[in-house]
Amino acid sequence: MELRKVAITGVHGYVPDYILTNKELETMVDTSDEWIRTRTGVEERHILKEPGKATSDMGMHAVKGLLEKTNTPASEIDLLICATVTPDTIFPDTANTICHKAGLNKAWGFDINAACSGFLFALSTGSLFIQAGRYNKIVVVGADKMSSIVDYEDRTTCVIFGDGGGAVLLEAANEGFGLEDFVFKGDGSGREFLHMKAGGSLKPPSHETVDNKEHYVFQEGRSVFKAAIKGMTETIKEVMSRNSLSPDDIQWVVPHQANKRIIDGVANMLDFDHSKVMMNINKYGNTTAATLPLCLWDYESQLQKGDGLILTAFGGGFTWGSTYLTWAY
Repeated sequence: MELRKVAITGVHGYVPDYILTNKELETMVDTSDEWIRTRTGVEERHILKEPGKATSDMGMHAVKGLLEKTNTPASEIDLLICATVTPDTIFPDTANTICHKAGLNKAWGFDINAACSGFLFALSTGSLFIQAGRYNKIVVVGADKMSSIVDYEDRTTCVIFGDGGGAVLLEAANEGFGLEDFVFKGDGSGREFLHMKAGGSLKPPSHETVDNKEHYVFQEGRSVFKAAIKGMTETIKEVMSRNSLSPDDIQWVVPHQANKRIIDGVANMLDFDHSKVMMNINKYGNTTAATLPLCLWDYESQLQKGDGLILTAFGGGFTWGSTYLTWAY
């Protein structure tokens, strides 16, 4: 059986209304607007403050907007995959909750947790279902409510993260453009440098874990910084080599928005023109699994049919990788 090529045929994003600026953070923790901008590139981030709202609500808004702009009936969606590290609950999975809230009553769903690489992993997973001829229309969501696991007394992490969600529609490619190749990697030893200490089966929630603030993001910044630049650079090189690509063949690099210095470091290592590197970390911060779809959403009007894109990400665990695709609309 010949495998079908799969294309992104629509993208939409959602961020909460409340904006947490660097100036406000100055009143909450020992930091400054200048320090945050210099070290991270973040100027503001959106925070989901509405009581009773969670990751699924941001995913729902992104999905509803996606279906509306692509004129896609909810009944035509076969599957929804949600990449997140901040599920509404340990179970049931957030993907099925999004399906319910967005009215995707004929779809089933499941979550993928690969930290900041989650959207890339989910994108390739969804494409394989369509390639094999099992499904026709799949929605891939990347969404995280990072404010729910950030300690706003820890200036090394609270200045970085924000909340948001994005969604893309996957369909069989009609004109030959679509997902071309991907290279993914993982190294479980990296978990000591970027993780959440408690809340899982290894260390279930208790008074002690709450008192010790073990339900928040922990990051050893220097190790993550070096590994992220190395990992994203090497997988971009590999996917370009495998497809005989030169920098001139790539119109856009779409990097995970972890830190401006990391993004600049990857671009410099590969000698990419910085004007071809998507960046919106200044207004959203690091939204984890949502950064890549939010980039595509922000830059959608600048994309041309046939443009070569490389999406790349690095996440806790460690997980990392790069995907090469040609834009289909």
